[in-house]
This record gives sequence, structure tokens and C-alpha cells, in this order.
Amino acid sequence: MLRETFTFPDEDRNPIFVYHWSRDGAGKMPPKAVVQISHGMAETAYRYERFAQALTDAGYEVFANDHRGHGRTAGKLEQVGLTGADSFSKMTNTMARLTDLVADLYPGVPVYIFGHSMGSFLSQQYMYRFSAKASGVVLSGSNGKQSLAIHAGIALAGLLAAFKGDDHRSPLLTNLTFGSYNQEFRPNRTGFDWLSRDEAEVDRYVEDPYCGGLFSAGFYRDFFRGLVDIHRLSNLERIPRQLPVLLISGDCDPVGEMGRGVARLVAMYRELGMEDVVCKLYAGGRHELLNETNREEVMRDVIAWLDEKSGEEA
Repeated sequence: MLRETFTFPDEDRNPIFVYHWSRDGAGKMPPKAVVQISHGMAETAYRYERFAQALTDAGYEVFANDHRGHGRTAGKLEQVGLTGADSFSKMTNTMARLTDLVADLYPGVPVYIFGHSMGSFLSQQYMYRFSAKASGVVLSGSNGKQSLAIHAGIALAGLLAAFKGDDHRSPLLTNLTFGSYNQEFRPNRTGFDWLSRDEAEVDRYVEDPYCGGLFSAGFYRDFFRGLVDIHRLSNLERIPRQLPVLLISGDCDPVGEMGRGVARLVAMYRELGMEDVVCKLYAGGRHELLNETNREEVMRDVIAWLDEKSGEEA
């Protein structure tokens, strides 16, 4: 597998860092399709290189950008977690810009979006704002409509941003949102046991200086607002009914409410009349399925779905 990197400017002229993984000798024949990865909060696109290896071995090209305030797009470590104004929508806009760049490089080749965690929520917005650009979407570690408590989170984050500035890093907001996730897995070995049963993978996350940091009040305000917006009926009704969607989650993933929130999202899509919605819950799986003990099974399942969908387009 070959790895290349490049940057392109987002709408605010910020350089967005991108990884491009391709097969050795890929120039000899076009890929089956392109998979564009949208990573989660407080992590980086580089963590998806193992998945990219499996995808390129199966005949796909892979692109993944570090979102604003993350990884090499953030630049210096002290800038990680600072995402700027209206970050949720602007991250989605940047995803669409990358899709356009991919389409220019591979005209006529289908593009599939793979979004994990925060990236899955951005992908849910992408589904009604930019669906014409993608041939299908995979939502990993996602959730459906939030409880009314999300509005209290918006108010709190907004107050902190107003009084202490958008860039104020709030342990309180972090504890309110993610602090509860580890409770299901006590006694805890680390603060991130909820990510995976594979202790080595959890340790890699903990040791990565670009992962797990405190994010700003401005980020949380925009993120919580985005979580509300993506499940407004007026937005959901804009999703094309024929758009293929695969949802994957662990049934021990607290982000997806141990599968309950994912089931709500599936039901919501089917009630809209969406024609091709597939969901798979993995027994015992926690949040990061691609770093779980059964990751080989998960990657095979995703590739099988991509093969089926890209074969339909061939």
C-alpha cells in the first residue's frame, strides 16, 4: 500500500491535511470505488491506516482528512481542540470539498463515505446536504435523536463560550458528555476503557498526544447544535430515499446507548421510506469497532457491503 499526504484550503483558508492510501500499482487500473473516511472527535485520520490497508487490498482507494482542530490540520498540539466558529457545519463542508477533489481525480468512480463517532454525525448531515456527491454511507459508532438534555448542554456550552471565550477548554463539558461512558466498564483500567476490549489499542489511544484532549466550549456548543439539527424532520426529509446506508455498532457502545440509540436511528430512516438501510450490532463490541478484538470481522463485513454496492454501480 502507498501513502501520500497533501493539504487543501477549507472555506476559511485553513490548510486541511489529508491522507491518501492506494494500492501498489494502482495506476494500472481504476479502483472499484473510493472510500472517504470521516474520523471521530479527539482522534486523527492516521488511526485508520489499518482499515485503509484492508480496503486497498480489496481494490479501493482511501482518503481521510484530519478535521479542523484535530491532528495535523490543527498543527501544533496546543491547537488541538480549538475548532473555530460554526465548526460542525464547516467540517461537513470540508468533507464535501474533499469529495469534489476526489471526483476530479477519479471521474465517474463512486465515492462512499465512512463516518465514525463525531464523523458519523457529520456524515448524517452530509446525507441531506451533499448526498448527490456520494453513492452510499457507512455510519460507525453513531446514535439517533438525542434526549432533551442536549438543550441544557447547548445552553451551558453557550454560556461558557460567552463568558470565557470560544476557545475555553472545559473539563466540565468533557465530564458531562464523556465522563459517564466508562461507568459501564468499572473497575476501570484507564479513562478510555469504553473504546475497545483490546487493551493494547486503548493504550495506543491514551499514549497518542493527538488523542483524548480537552475540547473548547465553542466546539461543544456547535457540536450539540449539530446533533439537534441532523435529526430535525425537515432535514431528514431531504435525504434521498434510495441512498444506501450501513450502520455498524457494538452492542456495548455507550455512544449508541448500547445499541438502543442505533436502533432508533434505523427506525427513523425506515419510517422516512429509505429503501436500503442495513444495520449490524456486534455482540460485546464497544465504541471503536475498527480497533476491537473482532476488527477483522468488522472490516470484512464493511468491505462485503461496499463490494455489493459498488458492484451494483459497475
